[in-house]
Amino acid sequence: MTEALPTRKAVRLRGRSFLALVLSPELPFGEWLTQLDDLARRSTGFFLGRPIVLDVAGLPITREQLTDLLAELTKRNVRVMGIEGALPSILSPGMPPEMKGGRNAADIEAPETPEGGAAAKEAKPTPAGADAPKTPEPVRATHVATTPSLLIDEPVRSGQSIIFPEGDVTVLGSVSSGAEVIAGGSIHVYGALRGRALAGSAGNANARIFCRKLEAELIAIDGLYKTAEDIDPKMRGQAVHVWLDDTVLRTVALAN
Repeated sequence: MTEALPTRKAVRLRGRSFLALVLSPELPFGEWLTQLDDLARRSTGFFLGRPIVLDVAGLPITREQLTDLLAELTKRNVRVMGIEGALPSILSPGMPPEMKGGRNAADIEAPETPEGGAAAKEAKPTPAGADAPKTPEPVRATHVATTPSLLIDEPVRSGQSIIFPEGDVTVLGSVSSGAEVIAGGSIHVYGALRGRALAGSAGNANARIFCRKLEAELIAIDGLYKTAEDIDPKMRGQAVHVWLDDTVLRTVALAN
């Protein structure tokens, strides 16, 4: 009697890209962690559930320093999924795996994070300067015509994340507190912006943010950000235009 052997299915392996924040710590780590705490305190849940890549390229640190840093991040519920730019001598078993081959997301080859960031250094926050009545340069029509866009025809509710690193995002409703919109290009909100808006997340310093009513928890363009406490009180509740002027995040009210 011959027994029929069960047919074995081949293991299916597929590649898939995910959006991750890149944290680029600076020495001394104590001061950098204080800044990270400040960001997390003023934007509750900013790192919650987000995949994080830790970029330590060029830092003259030891294995012990890296171990201590990872422990501090764990205490803050910052989940590091991989380490980039580390010397082999400072890596050890039990640490997140070494990451290689990360590319600039400006060409949308490998999307990066959200939370506003420069090319390949997206989550390295830099507080923006004060507002100034400087007129922004106009956006060329050719740029607008060739930029992919995503249209959201309903409100973005608390806890939801809209992530579109390929281009612009337009929300016809409001963005609730606790919600976020992350775009590789510009962000247009035709209602109230109460949550977080992070434009230019793929390293696009020319991205803009427009909203009918500014009540945001956080706004960011290309890694430069302002939290609710940093935004000019005169801009609260106004229709505004936000753009990046070198290293300063500018905010101006739009005419009704």
